[in-house]
Amino acid sequence: MTNAYPNTELHINGKWTAAAGGETLDVLNPATEEPIGNVAHARIADLDAALEAAEAGFRVWKQVPALERYNVMRKAANLVRERADEIAAMMTMEQGKPIGEAMGETMFGADIIDWFAEEARRTYGWVIPARMGGVTQMVVKEPVGPVAAFTPWNFPINQAVRKLSGAVAAGCSIILKGPEETPASCAALFRAFVDAGLPDGVVNLVYGIPSEISEYLIPHKTIRKVTFTGSTAVGKQLAAMAGEHMKRVTMELGGHSPAIVFEDADVEVALKVLTANKFRNAGQVCVSPTRFLVHEKHYKRFVEGFTEFAANLPVGDGMDPANKMGPLAHDRRVDAIEGFVSDAVAKGATLQTGGKRKGNKGYFFEPTVMTDVPMDARIMNEEPFGPVAPISSFTDFDAVVAEANRLDYGLAAYAYTTSAKTAEAIGSAFESGMVSINHHGLGLIETPFGGVKDSGYGSEGGSEAIDAYLNTKFITQAGL
Repeated sequence: MTNAYPNTELHINGKWTAAAGGETLDVLNPATEEPIGNVAHARIADLDAALEAAEAGFRVWKQVPALERYNVMRKAANLVRERADEIAAMMTMEQGKPIGEAMGETMFGADIIDWFAEEARRTYGWVIPARMGGVTQMVVKEPVGPVAAFTPWNFPINQAVRKLSGAVAAGCSIILKGPEETPASCAALFRAFVDAGLPDGVVNLVYGIPSEISEYLIPHKTIRKVTFTGSTAVGKQLAAMAGEHMKRVTMELGGHSPAIVFEDADVEVALKVLTANKFRNAGQVCVSPTRFLVHEKHYKRFVEGFTEFAANLPVGDGMDPANKMGPLAHDRRVDAIEGFVSDAVAKGATLQTGGKRKGNKGYFFEPTVMTDVPMDARIMNEEPFGPVAPISSFTDFDAVVAEANRLDYGLAAYAYTTSAKTAEAIGSAFESGMVSINHHGLGLIETPFGGVKDSGYGSEGGSEAIDAYLNTKFITQAGL
């Protein structure tokens, strides 16, 4: 495994290139706060070049048979696997997550490419029986066109690969605005596709000021589809912009996921799974459990177990395999988490463990557990996106369901129970795009991935994921 970190260029029309204006942005290692490289900063001239390339690339790629698209994508997946050590090291250096998590994300990214490669061969149409003789009525699927995609820093491979693979599998071209904080691992993903033999212009990668890029790409006549992963506030702005120009949209937005531990739950199973998933990627996960609602029977044991786990979790530089939680990705997250904790404590919350920045170098924050958190605390209403666990007790099924569904978010929800009746009831009652009961089973590529309410719409997983990149065309023909 190499510890070298590369400078990252743009990829436009089959070439890795500096920005036209020569601008760059520094990339920091969040474990040290020190610059480790830079990333090319795109401006309008670079976007124009990418748009021209995507339009030309689409004209070529949409004509390529599905089997050939499949073969290129399978090669790209294997290249990701071959380069996984290097990619994972870059990801940990730029994003902070433990090296084991970075390796898992990279290898899973290859599996996602394989899945979409298979889906490329299964974009089936159908024949509709006609009302009269001599008429054929067909439905066919066609690529929607050039795609503008926007992906975040928390999963540099996982978020980009779903959009990249879906577009390429369907026969689209794509311009992806990658994360400036974590550019190198995202670029390594693109390099695998390019090296696998994609025609020039099919995949294009840019970095820069998010608002500048989105405000230019989304209204542009070349772009026919917009896909975004990020905060609800930004997602609403981009969806409105896309709607004004009648662009197809997929939005995977924020969440504030309830995790309910019922009276008949196996509390030890709940503790084991929920602690691991709360502090994965330092809590910077859109489907992270974020509000823990525990029946009063198990409340004391759950708080004790969660606090013990958090207090003893090894935190440090993700390049050391002994560390199980790395730093937050940048200084803005440290400020945000400090704000959530201080607000809750000021309103009466009790700190069981953690609650402050860890050390004086790097963006580390202590794994934190809070109880007695009032409902008007910010952390009970805004997505925390960090290693903080507020735990509350309940006694009544209807009341806990009301609390679980109280917010406008609806991405993920979790429950623990040994009762089939309760499992069925809570599965139906949750207002959420994804529900996981007695385990953490979300985010698998073969299953739907998406939210409801303010958490967005559309799916980036399962058999329907490729549909977002396809138009449905009806063709009816009478015999001559």
